[in-house]
Amino acid sequence: MKPTHTLVAPSILSADFLRLGEEIDAICKGECDYIHIDVMDGHFVPNLTLGPVVIEKLSSLTNKPLDIHLMVENVPFFVDLFLPLKPAILSVHIEEVKHLHRLIKHIQSCGTKAGVVLNPHTSEAALEYVLPEVDLVLLMSVNPGFGGQTFIPSTLQKLEKIVKMRDKLNPQCLIEVDGGVNDKNIAMLKEKGVDMVVAGSYIFNSKDYAKAIASLR
Repeated sequence: MKPTHTLVAPSILSADFLRLGEEIDAICKGECDYIHIDVMDGHFVPNLTLGPVVIEKLSSLTNKPLDIHLMVENVPFFVDLFLPLKPAILSVHIEEVKHLHRLIKHIQSCGTKAGVVLNPHTSEAALEYVLPEVDLVLLMSVNPGFGGQTFIPSTLQKLEKIVKMRDKLNPQCLIEVDGGVNDKNIAMLKEKGVDMVVAGSYIFNSKDYAKAIASLR
């Protein structure tokens, strides 16, 4: 079923890690739809973040579904590391996977929705032969690795093209945008057909998480 409103997934990359339990509680009370977790290995992107032990503890704090985004090399290894956590969505970068169709089917066979991620420079044409199989396409609207970056405007053109591809090849597939999303560009993203947005700094730097989430929805 396609969502009736724009789904909002706060990225805990921008949360206060010294108060992470409280931050999770606050965004859940603010009625977020998913919790977005960026897993970085220091190789695919120049940053390190959370491992499965920490995420398992976080998942015990909430019933909200987890949206895990793997920014890693050796993708199959990390997929099998995080699948036992039963995330709702597990997304992998199309730039890094040699046997993408096989990996998508493996993720789905474990009861998790499979997402495919495109970096800002990656053409939507790369999706053509795999789009019918995936549950979600995630468009990076910043260069991955760090929070707080500025939205790349060309994402809107790519989003429009992918929505047309999706409607033709796999109407149930969700399209998500991640990076620099805020109240200034959410209307344009909605106009182009986005289903789900990831927002980190915009939510966690606000004084009222619920109000920030509602403004995106």
